[in-house]
Amino acid sequence: MKFNRLVTQYQKENGEISYKMATYEIDVIAKSTGGLAPTILYFHDNRDVTDDVRAIRFGLESPYKYIEDYDAFQKMLYKKEQRAVNDLYDTISIRPKNMSTTKQVLWSFGVLLLMTIPLLVAFILK
Repeated sequence: MKFNRLVTQYQKENGEISYKMATYEIDVIAKSTGGLAPTILYFHDNRDVTDDVRAIRFGLESPYKYIEDYDAFQKMLYKKEQRAVNDLYDTISIRPKNMSTTKQVLWSFGVLLLMTIPLLVAFILK
C-alpha cells in the first residue's frame, strides 16, 4: 500500500499485517468556486488532507478490502460532507432561516411576485 497520512499499519496478535484509519478527526469544508457543484476540502490538524482522502476513495484497490474500519470512517465523512454542503447553501441562500415552513412558502411567493412586477409593467406599457 502506498503511504497515506490517514491510514496506519499495525500488526495483529496473530502476526498478520493490517490497516486501519489513523484518525477520525477530519474537518470538512465546502466552498463555492463558481461552478454548479461545491468543492469539498478535508483538514486534519489544520493540514489539508484532501488528496489523502481522494487517494483512499479513488485508488485502484477498494479500501473496504484492506482497511478494517473504513466503513465507519466513510459514514463519518458522509455526515460531515452533508453538513458542510448544507452550511454552504445556507450562507449563500437568500431564504430566511428562522421562519416556519408556512412563512417561508409565503416569503417565496412574495419574492416571486417582486420578480415578476418588472415583467408585468413592461408588458402593460408595451
